[in-house]
Amino acid sequence: MEGLPGDRPPRGGEGDPGQGRGARGRAGRRAELNGHTGAPGEIRGRKIVLWRHGQTAWNLERRFQGSTDIELTEEGLGQARRAARLLAALRPDAIIASDLKRTAATAAELASLTGLDVAHDEALRETYAGAWQGLTHEEIVERFGEQYAAWKRGEPVRRGGGELETEVADRAAPVVERNVDKLPDGGTLVVVSHGGTIRTTIGRLIGLAPHTWEALGGLSNCSWSVLGETMRGWRLLEHNAGSLPEPVLGDDD
Repeated sequence: MEGLPGDRPPRGGEGDPGQGRGARGRAGRRAELNGHTGAPGEIRGRKIVLWRHGQTAWNLERRFQGSTDIELTEEGLGQARRAARLLAALRPDAIIASDLKRTAATAAELASLTGLDVAHDEALRETYAGAWQGLTHEEIVERFGEQYAAWKRGEPVRRGGGELETEVADRAAPVVERNVDKLPDGGTLVVVSHGGTIRTTIGRLIGLAPHTWEALGGLSNCSWSVLGETMRGWRLLEHNAGSLPEPVLGDDD
């Protein structure tokens, strides 16, 4: 993208003005930018970036992938490279990812720019949807019409005999929370996962009732959502974004 370097951004030390004090310096700078002073009793000013993988052939065919291990297309790899250059500018402190090929390849692009290792965890995989997996949208509606309609109404449904959405959140959200707890004050965690898993994780972390999670909407390939830490818990700052977050001015005005 224009205006962003392709090289790995500096992570403290020489050549990084104002951040020569290492992790504490980075944390202080982030806290200042986020409006947090670091005084005792204040929140830690951390952020979570939940990033969906790039395009796959099954995405193009509108096939339900679920936990099927599908690789990125060439376009998907290009999407990951372009998005990684933007996300690298956020100076993430850690990257975690689903262990499936499409997420691993997406995460690898950000890792190559930041020098960070990627921690892969199968708990961040997409929803297992049993008999739905591999079917197109039209085939699912034709063969599982009642099940599909119930799911769209927000009812707890084991799509294709697979997982409930709450079960996906039960496995994914704790992984995100454990890794956030390891961040420095003002730190940023990038979670590379799948559309359904990201939606359920966001719903769980911001405290929405499960039947409302569908209202969050989907993510485009290689788009992301951002959660910010507040006095009331996690807050959704950006959703289905493809650009860097802008400051919110006049929040409730």
